[in-house]
Amino acid sequence: MNAPVQQPALRHQHAASYYAASSLPQPELAVLEGERVADVCVVGGGFSGLNTAIELAERGFSVVLLEAHKIGWGASGRNGGQLIRGVGHGLDQFANVIGVDGVRQMKLMGLEAVEIVRQRIERFQIPCDLTWGYCDLANKPQDLEGFAEDASELHSLGYRYATRLLQAHEMHSVVGSDRYVGGLIDMGSGHLHPLNLALGEAVAAGQLGVKLFEQSAVTRIDYGPEVKIHTARGTVRAKTLVLGCNAYLNDLNPQLGGKVLPAGSYIIATEPLSAEQAHALLPQNMAVCDQRVALDYYRLSADRRLLFGGACHYSGRDPKDIAAYMRPKMLAVFPQLAGVNIDYQWGGMIGIGANRLPQIGRLKEQPNVYYAQAYSGHGLNATHLAGKLLAEAISGQHSGGFDMFAKVPHITFPGGKHLRSPLLALGMLWHRMKELV
Repeated sequence: MNAPVQQPALRHQHAASYYAASSLPQPELAVLEGERVADVCVVGGGFSGLNTAIELAERGFSVVLLEAHKIGWGASGRNGGQLIRGVGHGLDQFANVIGVDGVRQMKLMGLEAVEIVRQRIERFQIPCDLTWGYCDLANKPQDLEGFAEDASELHSLGYRYATRLLQAHEMHSVVGSDRYVGGLIDMGSGHLHPLNLALGEAVAAGQLGVKLFEQSAVTRIDYGPEVKIHTARGTVRAKTLVLGCNAYLNDLNPQLGGKVLPAGSYIIATEPLSAEQAHALLPQNMAVCDQRVALDYYRLSADRRLLFGGACHYSGRDPKDIAAYMRPKMLAVFPQLAGVNIDYQWGGMIGIGANRLPQIGRLKEQPNVYYAQAYSGHGLNATHLAGKLLAEAISGQHSGGFDMFAKVPHITFPGGKHLRSPLLALGMLWHRMKELV
């Protein structure tokens, strides 16, 4: 029935994931040795760092990028591959900080973020299986009411892609499950192979003159008018520093680290399905996501595997067997997959902020240090927007978008790094219990 699955190596390599097994050739990048001098040093070889580096290089800056492991090693190379419009959750709550017009502009930037990804792929001809079509799934009637409001708002923002509300009797046109009471189709969102996108962007950055180094973890930062970044075997001196480590920042900068909570998210990939099986599950080959706190998200890969993810963990502990943990969740949606093998299982950490808005700004005490983190599940598009906004700010361009994000305050999670995850896990359990009422 079920073949042995590959056991995950969550912290140190790509090897366990379907993405790594199907990736483009990974570039052979050097380890930083000796001293380098650059206008900007970017720490983090995921989407935040890569796109900031690309945007800066296009503006004429010399850039050194340091990655502690491999390009795309973190959430950028492990995520669900869902390219969905929007940044943040409940943006109207920030009207008292950035004004009603600021909220509208932030919503427009959430649409622009997807376009940045689209244009990056087209310009550099990155083969990452980009497929358009996405559907929000309603678990209860209240969700469908919210979708109607979303559709109306998209229309008011001048959204140029087709959207359509679905009622319960129409759901089988999108997903072969009886679990949902409705949905909202969005043809301006979609899905792709995230690791291949990151690897393609690394190649693009190199072509633009960015110096990229892997296996070059930062061990210490000396702040000042000129920043000095230390690794085990080298240093970088730069006028400006960008920290794009997100959930993997750890203790590199405790001030920023306290504002982002690492949360585990997990994915399984089935064996390749027949064309008939795949069509029965997702007839229009859309990415989909439900609305629960412990959400399910899933889609088909280019070779017709079902990639099924979710189960956001705030406890700081990974399941011992991801496949055993995730398989029942998949079968609750698609019981017809009971006899299908699971070929891959993997997971990793996403960065959560208390208010679920991406944190994009600069340090008050070190104004030549910029950062982007805490995408709260919207990282694929929001990272690309963050790269553009950071580059605009660093280059001195007027960036109203950067200023708006930087104005929003972000609290430090209570309890320190050892207690903040258990405390938030209790809070999320309360939200899950509310869903049952």
